[in-house]
Amino acid sequence: MQAAVDALERTVTAAIEQARRPIADSRSCDAAALVKHRVDFWSELAEDQNRTCVASIAPGPVLVGLAADELAACVDALLGNVFAHTPEGTGFVVDLAALAGGGARLVVTDQGPGFSAPDPTRRGASGAGSTGLGLDIARRAAESSGGRLLVGPAPGGGAEVVAEVVAPTERP
Repeated sequence: MQAAVDALERTVTAAIEQARRPIADSRSCDAAALVKHRVDFWSELAEDQNRTCVASIAPGPVLVGLAADELAACVDALLGNVFAHTPEGTGFVVDLAALAGGGARLVVTDQGPGFSAPDPTRRGASGAGSTGLGLDIARRAAESSGGRLLVGPAPGGGAEVVAEVVAPTERP
């Protein structure tokens, strides 16, 4: 539980720091390397909580138009939500695929109870006794790249969150 709280604190801190930072001319990172790194981090907690973690990560590099710290905050928010909103022992899957036109599609699926709020991406509307901050952080990150965040039921039950992040663009 402490590790999940620490991760959420890092996510909030990163979001605040990002909001204060001037927009850089070049915002991009390798999503494959970053997602692998974050999944490796969360896998240790998953093992401690007897959770099955299955990761399918596209071979890199998979370049996205999002700074590494923003993508890390997004991934941490999504994985942190799995730990915060599902009971110990609940498995999850992380799938990162390169999009045909560039960018990436990150899908986090869990085997928990799913979403109870109609729009859990709205801050304060999670319906699970939380602030909804994690999904709001993930939504803002995806949208800041020109992508989107989709939430809904997972096939077979549970929750599924899809973050689509577009390819980097050249800035004048």
